[in-house]
Amino acid sequence: MDAGAPQFIGGYEERVVATVDGLVLYARDYPPLLPETGLPVICLHGLTRNSRDFEVVAPRIAALGRRVVAPDMRGRGKSANDPDPAHYVPAVYAQDVLKLMDALEIPRAVFIGTSMGGLITMVLATMAPDRIAATVLNDVGPRLNAAGLARIATYVGRTQPASSWAEAAEAVRAVNGHAYPERLDDQQFWLAFARRTFRAREDGLLETDYDPHIALAFADFDADAPPPDLSPLFAALAQKPMLSIRGGLSDLFGEATVETMRALKPDLQTVTVPNIGHAPMLDEPEAWDAVLDFLAKVE
Repeated sequence: MDAGAPQFIGGYEERVVATVDGLVLYARDYPPLLPETGLPVICLHGLTRNSRDFEVVAPRIAALGRRVVAPDMRGRGKSANDPDPAHYVPAVYAQDVLKLMDALEIPRAVFIGTSMGGLITMVLATMAPDRIAATVLNDVGPRLNAAGLARIATYVGRTQPASSWAEAAEAVRAVNGHAYPERLDDQQFWLAFARRTFRAREDGLLETDYDPHIALAFADFDADAPPPDLSPLFAALAQKPMLSIRGGLSDLFGEATVETMRALKPDLQTVTVPNIGHAPMLDEPEAWDAVLDFLAKVE
């Protein structure tokens, strides 16, 4: 299986490639508005999300003259589930990204990583640093707060099927409402959120669009144990231009970690998105303006 014969849908091409262990990996591939202005941008989503997370910002970046590729990581969206849940780890995801880059003939790229996507990018920096030109880390860094991890552990893999999109919207608001307090009464916001994160089953019910077995990553989670220090991974990535975006209400990525990152990388560019928790959508004015400025300065 290769990346040939893509199907063009709604501004992007659908790509399907095989991972190193033969699983199907799906990606949205947004062509740049010519002339091209810089290297492609690869957008990597968070733990329970998929390529639809970038359906607003990916076309905007493509309109700037950059190709944008947003994959569904294995076990999410249109990518295949892994029969071995032990493979649902950043090191394997990073291998998948490299395979995708090779299949799409992308030698180097700018990376935008939200939450888990940022962790994947940090791992990539240790595996293949020359493939990364610059990075936007969205609400993630070398240290993660235990409170945020504990919250994620309470819902990942446990969401019940919904009988309608309205019910699915209520479910995502129940889980994520704390992160978007100014949108609590915005029904269209939560409906769009649900359509990004749920899928229809053959029986007509709606379920979260990921393999529930990704929750095994939290099987041994201990809220009293300190989260791992990923500073060595961050140090590898810190050799590249970097923008750090933080949700001002984030319970996963604290201001203290931003200061730790700044100590390791004095030229770190940072922005805080007010009244947003984990994680910014990147279309917020503060986040989008920072991304625009950053992309204008990198390859």
